Amino acid sequence: MIGSPQPDNGPWVHAAVDRFERPLTLYASRLLGDAEAARDVVQETFLRLCVQDRGALEPRLAEWLFTVCRNKALDVLRKESRMTRLSEEQVLGCVSPDPTPSEAAERRDAAERILDLLDTLPASQREVIRLKFQNGFSYQEISRISGHSVSNVGYLIHIGLKTLRGRLFDTQPAQAHT
Repeated sequence: MIGSPQPDNGPWVHAAVDRFERPLTLYASRLLGDAEAARDVVQETFLRLCVQDRGALEPRLAEWLFTVCRNKALDVLRKESRMTRLSEEQVLGCVSPDPTPSEAAERRDAAERILDLLDTLPASQREVIRLKFQNGFSYQEISRISGHSVSNVGYLIHIGLKTLRGRLFDTQPAQAHT
């Protein structure tokens, strides 16, 4: 029964929250530019999951969650009709420092430079690149989430990456030749 909580879905919903809460929050934060609003959107997404038929969603759960999250985020943007950028602190908080402190700092600087450059791309290119590389979706899944055709998704990713590469190499400091 759709519309009321499914009592046997509890463990399944908890597993979905454990697996997808962080990627969905990051995705929604990037769309909204507001971490607090992103958490609200993700919470609404999981509330919607509670009343869904598990059997119907299981094979495409990630795609469904990202689509619902995207639609809810776009609703928020339409209602507020404004977009704010993530603060530098929030962007740095998304970067995962792994190995040594110097390697982590180097990765953080590179990631910050790429994120800054990514923000210069058109919204459609930013979105498909993030869905592909931050969330690992296929072109087909991105097509269904974003509403773009599969070929347009490929084109947007290709053009976006080409532009990023060009801008990244244009901003690299000149190497001294010996």
